[in-house]
Amino acid sequence: MARSGVSSFHAWWQDWPSNEPIVDVAVTIEVVTPPAVDKLYFWALQASFSDGRRGYGAAHLGLQWNPLHPGLTAVNWGGYGDPSVTSSVLSGSRSTLPSRPNDENTRDYPWRAGVPYTLRIQRAADGWAGSVTDGSSGVTHEVRRLFAGGERLTSPIVWAEVFAGCSDPPTEVRWSSLTVVTASGQALGPQRLRLTFPADGCPNTDTVVDVGGVRSLTNVTRTGRDGAVVVAPPR
Repeated sequence: MARSGVSSFHAWWQDWPSNEPIVDVAVTIEVVTPPAVDKLYFWALQASFSDGRRGYGAAHLGLQWNPLHPGLTAVNWGGYGDPSVTSSVLSGSRSTLPSRPNDENTRDYPWRAGVPYTLRIQRAADGWAGSVTDGSSGVTHEVRRLFAGGERLTSPIVWAEVFAGCSDPPTEVRWSSLTVVTASGQALGPQRLRLTFPADGCPNTDTVVDVGGVRSLTNVTRTGRDGAVVVAPPR
């Protein structure tokens, strides 16, 4: 099956019941069916930084299936001061996690299929912290901090980027507990999600929303529609 470039597909969070600024976003990810090929897969929570008047870029925090890292498992926290300019990579703190290829943004992380991991982006004194919590052990690792401005988060989204072939074996990731935290401490979930499927990727990726969460799938018959707005799963 022909394809061009990376296959990316997204679920944009919309309509939580508060107008307060968001200072924290989190989601739980579980790799249900891991990749079977040595190619890059990236599943991430993304948010943009703002002070309410202007933006300070955006960044993504997620798990990777990455042939450059031990066991092909890694975690990434990185982004851009201007998402339209690839040279505007955000600087950040030095991670305490190792990285075999010495990549500042992508660190070795031994995630396992079938285990839930909580990804969290939150304001820190010197920028924005990205952390991952192992649901089986309860251990949290702060991946690093990104030195971006702003005091609130906007445009949260979960997405998958797949650098494998369209006919490579199917994979499945489940997202659950989609959460935004407001400045007053309210923890809320989005009421709706907007699905997008860029036209230049594989036509057999899909995003399925059910009571258990949001499923990102490869090598399946697509049931979602680009631009469709669907009811979000309960938080």
